[in-house]
Amino acid sequence: MGLDKYANTFGAVCKAKYGTRVKKLTIDAKFTCPNRDGTLGKGGCTFCNVASFSHEMGSPLSISEQLQAGKANMEIKRIQKVGSAKGTASDKFIAYFQAYTSTYDEYQVLKQKYDEALADGHIVGLHVGTRPDCVPDEVLTLLAEYQSRGVEVWLELGLQSAHNHTLKKINRGHEFDAYANTVTRARSHGLKVCTHLILGLPGESHDDYMQTLKMVLELGVEGLKIHPLHIVEGSTMAKAWRAGKLSTLELEQYVYSVGEMIRAIPSDVILHRVSAYAKKPMLLAPEWCSSRWDGLVAIVDNLKEHGGQGVNTHSPFTLL
Repeated sequence: MGLDKYANTFGAVCKAKYGTRVKKLTIDAKFTCPNRDGTLGKGGCTFCNVASFSHEMGSPLSISEQLQAGKANMEIKRIQKVGSAKGTASDKFIAYFQAYTSTYDEYQVLKQKYDEALADGHIVGLHVGTRPDCVPDEVLTLLAEYQSRGVEVWLELGLQSAHNHTLKKINRGHEFDAYANTVTRARSHGLKVCTHLILGLPGESHDDYMQTLKMVLELGVEGLKIHPLHIVEGSTMAKAWRAGKLSTLELEQYVYSVGEMIRAIPSDVILHRVSAYAKKPMLLAPEWCSSRWDGLVAIVDNLKEHGGQGVNTHSPFTLL
């Protein structure tokens, strides 16, 4: 899509470091979330699919089996695309603990699961997705130990918005202070943090997105994932959307805002993602999120026309 020409992308950084594209293998390690198990609540965040809370048991496969299945699936797609098998002998992968809160368990349980993933000789990285309020110091120490062994470790924190009134509205269960505390502690351990942000949350505007970005950058961050709010079946937001009480961003609105944000992000911050894709029938809205490429193409066109990452860092928040 040409995004690498205008932004400091994670894919390009990995290719420069390892000499090849490094692919992510997502892992469902049967974690839950304090906003699901009753510790904080049972409704979850309003954008989450909660319809299957009562019977979700995680993947039936072990972590190593999931990794093997993920690699096999990628090889099948590669054969379909190029017409011949290449094999995975020289491929490099990242184990991405994506599902729910991947630091929310006992220390020994976490260590066993991370160790199982890293036992695969093709795994060069460990990405751990979690909430800002579920990262004790002992977990940070463990992740730092993996990093000291040469593992590409990233702590991915789901912030979504820096505005406490928004976090309350979406039933997030924590405030910005929890995020600030965890980022400070993680960086003191030498860990890289990738912060997740959602554009289009109820009641927020372009200026709100820019203020969130300002607060995140001032605190310090090594990576960002930005994507639009999309309404999925089974979520609390789905009910509001069907009732006509909730709207989503048009593609043009999202591209304008994410383009302005990218131009305000320093060039050394790595962009892990700038859009989102979801399959129907799970996806309800916006329609453009059902295409894997429409959003990315539009973003690249915007950056090509108005400037790429970091061009406005000399005065990135003039709207505020």
